[in-house]
Amino acid sequence: MTQEQKQQISDQLRAYVEQKGSGNKAAASMNGVSSATISKVLAGKWETISEDMWRSIAAQTGHKAEGWQLVPTRAYKAMTFALENAQRDSLVMAVIGEAGSGKTEAIKNYTAGGRNVYHLVCSEYWNRRTFMAKVLQSMGVTYSGNTVADMMETIVDTLKRKEQPLIVLDEADKLSDQVLYFFISLYNQLEDHCGIIMTTTKYLRARIEKGLRLNRKGYAEIFSRIGRKFVELPLLNSEDVAAVCVANGVSDAKAINGIVDEADGDLRRVKRSVWAMLKGGAR
Repeated sequence: MTQEQKQQISDQLRAYVEQKGSGNKAAASMNGVSSATISKVLAGKWETISEDMWRSIAAQTGHKAEGWQLVPTRAYKAMTFALENAQRDSLVMAVIGEAGSGKTEAIKNYTAGGRNVYHLVCSEYWNRRTFMAKVLQSMGVTYSGNTVADMMETIVDTLKRKEQPLIVLDEADKLSDQVLYFFISLYNQLEDHCGIIMTTTKYLRARIEKGLRLNRKGYAEIFSRIGRKFVELPLLNSEDVAAVCVANGVSDAKAINGIVDEADGDLRRVKRSVWAMLKGGAR
């Protein structure tokens, strides 16, 4: 890793610390990065910091791959618009964007640029306590030995002291019913104080619709809290793909058409195709 790359990561870490409010809060929100390490990075004392630690800091602070230009596709703009509205007006929303739509990149970029935005990428293994722990960690709040009720109270109290906070539950379709019920609790206690966005694939909508038909516990409340609708992001189209290609160094019309044909609505495929083309010397 070059000194220039380390400086870029250090600059990103500095912005991350400012966003969280302090080095201690930034450290509490990260995995395996101490406040002492953060201090060393920001002070330019890099001699004892390993390559693995640099990569860890880069990944956790949203450092972008060198040389890749982010393009505001239609889905990116729609996701950003939803984030802005949810934060400003303390709205609760469910946003559908298929895998590779670019929604997570939009969320990461929005989170990096604003204060009091807490982005959680959900997982299937989360139980209630894990969910609460992840929310607390994202806010940089340290805790130990608390019950789930104590953790919820800490979350609510902390968010009520923040100005226009926003929680983003990315890949919320992976959450179990038990954890989704906490979404209701968060809403009930933070209504008009905090925006909440769940991003998901179409699977969660189908799951909620089925739960409504079968009158399953909590599903009517969940559907009500999100305004009885799902906001769908625009699908990736040929203009989006072409814009990404041109911004990242591929301008040949034939090459772009080939990437469009292979994209299948997935920006990750576009990125792989562009990188492969550039490495092969084609423009």
